Amino acid sequence: MDIGTIHSIWTIVLFASFIGIVWWAYGKSRKARFDEAANLIFADEQKTSSEDQGVTK
Repeated sequence: MDIGTIHSIWTIVLFASFIGIVWWAYGKSRKARFDEAANLIFADEQKTSSEDQGVTK
């Protein structure tokens, strides 16, 4: 096996891994979990804004 064959096999392995990761990330079964994780940053903001409504400055 020469270096060209090894490079070709390695390229195919990396491409297949990339396709697998893209398929995993954009799968419909994970959409709800990813949407929840994306909105996690705003969870604390909503909580503190509702607590601040009762406080007068």
